Amino acid sequence: MNKNVFISKHPLVMDKISRLRDKKTPVVDFRRIMCEISMLLAHDVLANAKVKASSINTPLCACKARILSHDIVFVAILRAGMGMLDGLVKIYPEARLAHIGIYRDEETLKPVKYYVRLPGLIKDSLVVLVDPMIATGGSAVEAVEILKARGAKNICFMGLIGAKEGVRRLASAHPDVPIYIGAVDEKLNGDGYIVPGLGDAGDRMFGTN
Repeated sequence: MNKNVFISKHPLVMDKISRLRDKKTPVVDFRRIMCEISMLLAHDVLANAKVKASSINTPLCACKARILSHDIVFVAILRAGMGMLDGLVKIYPEARLAHIGIYRDEETLKPVKYYVRLPGLIKDSLVVLVDPMIATGGSAVEAVEILKARGAKNICFMGLIGAKEGVRRLASAHPDVPIYIGAVDEKLNGDGYIVPGLGDAGDRMFGTN
């Protein structure tokens, strides 16, 4: 696997991904667990944020401190990426939120862009792009290209499960983008679904399967 890919070894991430995979997991639990995994993965992702020296007053005295100096933008690839925003916002509610709408054509398996809503200035921001699944990798590659075209210089990708070929495609297309992911699965089936995967994350999250 490429050097810019970081697969979580956290026991809680492994446990929670196993629960997501289980077809018996109900919608309410699926949403909650997605949120929880996002919070755990955010620990590593946000280690890329910059800090600066500051001074604060405690109840006892003045104190040197370190505070965030990075503007942070969380970008969800619609629609399934919405389920990961909840956890990220709990970790850092001050972040700006953005959305990129991309769907995969069922016949060609190629990404089709239909919506982009980003903050005006993201050149100096830490931009965290989230999507639960990296299947072929096409949507993630396209989304990163959109962010770079809008001026983003510091981008991280965060996902739950990826197929080997999709993760490699994203890592090769954008070697400057660190990829933080909960698990990497062996392959895609003929319909482009990750195997063993967890099915369609959007359908399971919204209860539309």
